[in-house]
Amino acid sequence: MTEKKLKGKSIHLMKADVTDVEADALVFYATESLALGSGYGTAISVRGGPSVQEECKKLAPVRVGEAVVTGAGQMKAKFIIHAVGPKFQEEGEEAKLRQTVASALRRAEEKGIKKLAIPPLGTGFYGIPVETCAKVMVQTIREHLMNGNSGLEEVIICARDTREVKPFSKQIEAL
Repeated sequence: MTEKKLKGKSIHLMKADVTDVEADALVFYATESLALGSGYGTAISVRGGPSVQEECKKLAPVRVGEAVVTGAGQMKAKFIIHAVGPKFQEEGEEAKLRQTVASALRRAEEKGIKKLAIPPLGTGFYGIPVETCAKVMVQTIREHLMNGNSGLEEVIICARDTREVKPFSKQIEAL
């Protein structure tokens, strides 16, 4: 769909289910308890198997703005980065979302991830406006890739539908 190259690295937007993309790791917008609930949480439980939730239980609780890594069980990805972000209209929503994205990217670097799949964080159940999410995520990913020390080669933003594709495409094209 939309792709931008930055210093030999790329930000790629595609309409896809983040749990089914070929990547070294995927990001999951988690709750502080790391319980795999509905939506992508259900997909992770089913596709990854019980080992993912067992690992989560050992790492919880996680503060808003932080991220932790588990194995991905039987999924295509090797790792899942569980990023705990803000809820809609929470005080400091944009700053907390930026911190959450940055934390997920740091965890990816720590694991030597080259190809990372990440959905629009918090735009579903948690009600983060898609435009806000797109702006914060694309800026934070760009800054991270441009810092010169990143081992990440490709960040794939996996949008579920047109409602998410348009704002992310606009932000990526503006880079």
